[in-house]
Amino acid sequence: MTGSTSPTQTLDQQLCFEIYAASHAFTKLYKPLLDPMGLTYPQYLVMLLLWERDDRPVGDLGQALALESSTLTPLLKRMEAAGHVIRQRDPEDERRVRIRLTEAGWALQEQARHIPQCLDQSGAVTAAEAADLRAEVRKLRLALTAALRAVQPD
Repeated sequence: MTGSTSPTQTLDQQLCFEIYAASHAFTKLYKPLLDPMGLTYPQYLVMLLLWERDDRPVGDLGQALALESSTLTPLLKRMEAAGHVIRQRDPEDERRVRIRLTEAGWALQEQARHIPQCLDQSGAVTAAEAADLRAEVRKLRLALTAALRAVQPD
């Protein structure tokens, strides 16, 4: 049985799909830049946070990246096995695990300095367009997060 599809039910009208597909495109764009460093895109995001401020609780990383600990913990274990980070129990609260960069993790920062400019160099958008898009997507994310809290309170 075939049905009639309204214009708002088509894939090309879905904002969520465009953001999903753009996310995949970013991952593909970054992959050849991150592969030589032995990092995946989610691991690179963790590294960005740790380069910004080292020695963070796993919960803080998860909150900043909007990742559950069930997703973040295996990722951090792989990063530890690769020698990029150290996971240690917090001496003040044994329930918390803190993540610190190793020397090798800090060394990757220099190798990664050029990565933020890859979007500019791709010609996909100008720096001003990227800033505008980032602000709009952040506004959308915050609004969606607030809406989600309203229907699914903690």
